[in-house]
Amino acid sequence: MIGLLQRVSQASVEVEGEVIGEIDRGLLVLIGVQKEDSEQRAERLLERLLGYRVFPDDTGRMNLSLKDVDGGLLLVPQFTLPADTRKGTRPGFSTAASPEEGKRLFHCLLEKAGQSHSPVASGRFGADMQVSLVNDGPVTFWLET
Repeated sequence: MIGLLQRVSQASVEVEGEVIGEIDRGLLVLIGVQKEDSEQRAERLLERLLGYRVFPDDTGRMNLSLKDVDGGLLLVPQFTLPADTRKGTRPGFSTAASPEEGKRLFHCLLEKAGQSHSPVASGRFGADMQVSLVNDGPVTFWLET
C-alpha cells in the first residue's frame, strides 16, 4: 500500500462541486492500493502515517507526528498512484489492485483511521475528485508498506 503524504496548512476534496472532506493543519495522503496489499499492510501504513515525524518542534526540526500536533488526516484514494511508469509513455496499471479490492482496503484503512485518530476526512473511491491543498513547506513523502 502506498501513501503519498503531504504536510498541509489546509486541504479539501470536492465531488460534483460539493466539499466532502476537509482539514486544517495536518496530512493529506493520497492512497494507492497494489495487488499484494492486505489489511495488515493498511494497518501498518496507518501506524506510520500517524507516527511519522514531519511537523516542526520548537527548534524547527521535524520531530513531531500528526498525533503530537493533533492534526487532521485527509485520506484520498488514488488509483493511478501504483501505476508502472518504468517504460514507455503510457502508464500501466497491472500492479494496481482490482477496483473492488482497492475500495475494500481503502475503506478498511479509513475505518481504522477513524478509530485511532480525529479528525479524519476522506475522498470518495472511484469519484472524479478535485483536491485542493496548501502544502506546508513543501513537505511531501512517499511511504510504502
